[in-house]
Amino acid sequence: MANNKRTLFIKRRLRVRNKLRRINNGKPRLSVHRSGKNISVQVIDDMQGRTLASASTLEKDLGFVGKNNKEAAAKVGSVIAERAKSAGVEEVLFDRGGFLFHGKIQALADAAREGGLKF
Repeated sequence: MANNKRTLFIKRRLRVRNKLRRINNGKPRLSVHRSGKNISVQVIDDMQGRTLASASTLEKDLGFVGKNNKEAAAKVGSVIAERAKSAGVEEVLFDRGGFLFHGKIQALADAAREGGLKF
């Protein structure tokens, strides 16, 4: 059975999500999505089914509309940390989805940690 990129991505995403479900102690989840042109992140409370904070390069205030590079990811990471802290969230679980923890995802995570989020 040949695995193409999409099936490998889905298997990675399910593996990460199932692990987060096992270790979840009522902490919100920091969910990351990266497309070809943008990157977005949300802090989600799975117990209540609510999004507590979100940030994306689609926001014109950030000045990175249509850009998907490490600088934009770092800016989104610092903004989500600020918004999550204002929503009363300090500890989260990092849900990278099926994306590898490298490059843009790592830059976003490092900026969020520097902003004060713990994961």
